[in-house]
Amino acid sequence: MKLQGKVAIITGVSRDGQIGQVVAQEFAREGAKLVLAARSAANLEARAKEVQALAGEVLTVAADLTQEVQVENLVQQAKGRFGRIDILINLAGGLSRVKPAAEHTLEDWHTELNNNLLTAFLCSRAVFKTMQDQGGGVIVNFARAGLAHARMVAYNCAKAGIEALTRTLAIEGRKHNIRVNAVAPGLVDTKDNLDSMKPNAEDLARWVKREEIAKVVVFLASDEASGILGQVVEVPGRLF
Repeated sequence: MKLQGKVAIITGVSRDGQIGQVVAQEFAREGAKLVLAARSAANLEARAKEVQALAGEVLTVAADLTQEVQVENLVQQAKGRFGRIDILINLAGGLSRVKPAAEHTLEDWHTELNNNLLTAFLCSRAVFKTMQDQGGGVIVNFARAGLAHARMVAYNCAKAGIEALTRTLAIEGRKHNIRVNAVAPGLVDTKDNLDSMKPNAEDLARWVKREEIAKVVVFLASDEASGILGQVVEVPGRLF
């Protein structure tokens, strides 16, 4: 098992049919102890049962990860339960504002940046000191593959910020044995994407499978990727 005994916080895992659900399951299969964090306590319990069915040990923490105090509480609960934090997977976020740039309000801008970039910053900052004190750790962020798309200006800027955050933290973390990388998926077969885009069989065959993303995340979090830091690993599927 690639992650046997490692303690991993995974954010943004509550919703069924999304990337986080499969990442959590794959981490459990690889022997990790999990701390699952998201807003919905009820959905978190459903994800916890899936992990426990795979013999995984899990703690759930319902939290708004745009709030500094709640992020700090998440880290303290994780340390209180497991004594350490080896891995942070920043999956919280998502696209919620789709409209031309000229129609984006200031609220739209703040919503996308807070949900995607601020959450990754707050969670990374919160675990950094713990990882320094224990001699190392791994952070994996989520960016996006390909060129920017129209009607998503705030989301695109947030994901560009994730890449900058990843490289900056990697530079600061390397002397403490903290590896920071990002995964940049293309079109993924999440429930949201399937429901909104309704691809035909030919198009769907070119998308990235959630399981493919999960395996890349496991690799980056494992000792097999010990020489990789500050990288944005694109997983575009079969779309070029």
